[in-house]
Amino acid sequence: MKHTFVILICILFFSCTQNSADTEKLKQEIISADRAMSDLASKEGFNNALFQYAGDDFVKMNEGTYPVIGKAEFAKQIEGKPGTKSLSWEPVKAEVAISGELGYTWGNWKYVTPDTTLYGNYFTVWKKQTDGLWKMSLDGGNSTPAPKN
Repeated sequence: MKHTFVILICILFFSCTQNSADTEKLKQEIISADRAMSDLASKEGFNNALFQYAGDDFVKMNEGTYPVIGKAEFAKQIEGKPGTKSLSWEPVKAEVAISGELGYTWGNWKYVTPDTTLYGNYFTVWKKQTDGLWKMSLDGGNSTPAPKN
């Protein structure tokens, strides 16, 4: 009986540490996806980048308007509009559910125009797909003052 208890404790400990290690790996995966999407936006435009990384159930929150619900609806709204190439962002933090199926990133964005630079924060909820790729499920953000130096 004592051996069974010890084995049970070891299995429980191993499974907890294994989930923790997997969670850290998954956080890095969504941070990498987030950064890759920013890189793609600078090459192909913001709208095109979001479309490429959006899941079918994607919801885009926009300031001053109702959310765009669904990748198909987003495609209609951006048709023929690749979006700006001068918006970039960098994730500050990521978290992933212990299940490994859902996570989020949040960070800072920067939009450079010929005469000014705008700043803000964003959040993105990521959902792991059956093929192992992370796709956006929810995205939004807000503007902020310039960062303090």
